Amino acid sequence: QVQLVESGGGLVRTGDSLRVSCIVSGGTGSSFAMGWFRQAPGKERAIVAAINWSGKDTYYGDPVKGRFTISRDNAKNTVWLQMNSLKPEDTAVYYCAAKSIVVPLTGITYYYTDLDDYDYWGQGTQVTVSS
Repeated sequence: QVQLVESGGGLVRTGDSLRVSCIVSGGTGSSFAMGWFRQAPGKERAIVAAINWSGKDTYYGDPVKGRFTISRDNAKNTVWLQMNSLKPEDTAVYYCAAKSIVVPLTGITYYYTDLDDYDYWGQGTQVTVSS
């Protein structure tokens, strides 16, 4: 049973930085593309950032480009989202998501940006940015 557990959320001020983490367990022998999504009250869940299996390719939603960085360490089964220059509009529950993939012999893998692409989700961690 694959499980994702997020941590690192909290209450910060405008302009602060915060790093949220996601540990993947139960996926021994499996490979995953990873993503971070967020959902603010009254809004739909939306992509924040995504990363392919190797970590070489990344995607960022327009609202966070230049401020957030996604990274991963497959040996630690962990993916991070470093958030800098936080704004009140970044306030949301942040969810980690994993898509099970098969790594081809070429080693070429992709990131995914659609909610429906993902197979597993964490429980979410609250990030609140005060003005």
